[in-house]
Amino acid sequence: MTNFQDYNFDEEILKALDKLGYQKPTSVQSELFPLLFSHQDAIVKSKTGSGKTAAFAIPIIQMLDWSVRTPQVLVLTPTRELALQVREEMFHIGRYKRLKVEPIYGQVSYKAQEKQLQQRTHIVVGTPGRVLDHIEQGTIDLSEIEYVVIDEADEMFAIGFEEQVNDILDSITTPYVMTLLSATLNQNIEQLCKRYMDNPTYIEVEQDSRPQIDEYYIYSEDKQPKVFDILVNENPSSSIIFCNTQVEVDNLYDKLSSESKLVGKLHGGMEQKKRIQAIKEFKLGYIKYLIATDVAARGIDVDGIELIVNYDVPTSSEIYVHRIGRTARMEKQGKAVTIVDEEGKRFFNQIKDSGRDLNEYTLPDDEILKEKEVLFADASSSRTIKAEKNLLFEDEIMKLHINAGKKAKIRPMDIVGAICSIEGITSDDIGIIEVIDVATFVEILNQKGNLVLDALQNMKIKGKIRKVSRANMTIYEKDYKKQENS
Repeated sequence: MTNFQDYNFDEEILKALDKLGYQKPTSVQSELFPLLFSHQDAIVKSKTGSGKTAAFAIPIIQMLDWSVRTPQVLVLTPTRELALQVREEMFHIGRYKRLKVEPIYGQVSYKAQEKQLQQRTHIVVGTPGRVLDHIEQGTIDLSEIEYVVIDEADEMFAIGFEEQVNDILDSITTPYVMTLLSATLNQNIEQLCKRYMDNPTYIEVEQDSRPQIDEYYIYSEDKQPKVFDILVNENPSSSIIFCNTQVEVDNLYDKLSSESKLVGKLHGGMEQKKRIQAIKEFKLGYIKYLIATDVAARGIDVDGIELIVNYDVPTSSEIYVHRIGRTARMEKQGKAVTIVDEEGKRFFNQIKDSGRDLNEYTLPDDEILKEKEVLFADASSSRTIKAEKNLLFEDEIMKLHINAGKKAKIRPMDIVGAICSIEGITSDDIGIIEVIDVATFVEILNQKGNLVLDALQNMKIKGKIRKVSRANMTIYEKDYKKQENS
């Protein structure tokens, strides 16, 4: 089947896929869709950038029952950043299906997550540690779970989550379909599959077109000027520069940020809020050159990353595969350059011996590099901001803010009752409702936002007229609008 329409997906899903720019199923999607529809367990070995999030998300969203109040899907990811990435993709694919997708991870308020889980929630995407906390405290109900997804299993086990994953799976007592996805497979993953999966189908999918990534190496003991020369020579629209330690990230950031204002950094020692901000700004084009450690970069799924630079040689071929997989996503071409010093030679030789097609990278002479520096200086001082995915839906979906929430004893049914009393509005026009302590947010679908907004100005909700306004745009959405209008 060569089109999403061939799978008889609901119109709401096809409409969302069109908005998100999905054109045709990738290989991994074509392989996994029928397995999930037939409720078969599956092990998927697929490189990053092959469309594997949508491969499990689309059919699962098709099969969910909106009326069930407790989670039917649990997705486990190794990092907070990846949890947010998967949550965003599933949320937007299920946007017109009115599905609530809740991210659960550490270093944010446990109490706030508990309150969100008390509301209707269809999908939970989380890291093992925080999900297990909620299970042990009885603040998450897994009694209706039908689908379990373990994403990037190799990284999950590499950073020590094997025991927590086992404990989580042991706590689910209902029958469920399990999908495990990984760029590489090892003995520990195979043991988990034997223990928790029922005769799984194994899928191994290469990228849809070749070649994908041109892989190079360059020997140098003076790495800071070398990485700058590589950036000047390639002049990429976006690039990730990987370091092995947080200290190296900080040191290289201090150096490169003096050359360009569009340099950012990302590592596990940063505050969670700053990590999320760095990823968002890289995705949206505020940052062109991101210096990162491996774990922190797990949530970066950005089309159009032209260049990966390994400032430090990765310590295993598995890490190397994950790093360079940040480029050449969704059938696009990419390039990766590894800087090899004396300390990194041992690891580099292991990577070469794993069968990689690596070629030596040659920089032009100093005179040509000097000429290219002018072009690089121009490019590294200007940026084009990309649209947040929310804006892709703004012509049909309006998010409203109501200045009353749980403290005013507002319940979702109160909001539904008020809105459905407006002439021309039915429950099908009401999207996700989120009630917090002092406010309520509700999405209005089908281009009826202005109608509902006007009507609620003089309508009582729970016995009182409330202040209702369009929810504020993020600063990034405002910047994009300003750019579009300039």
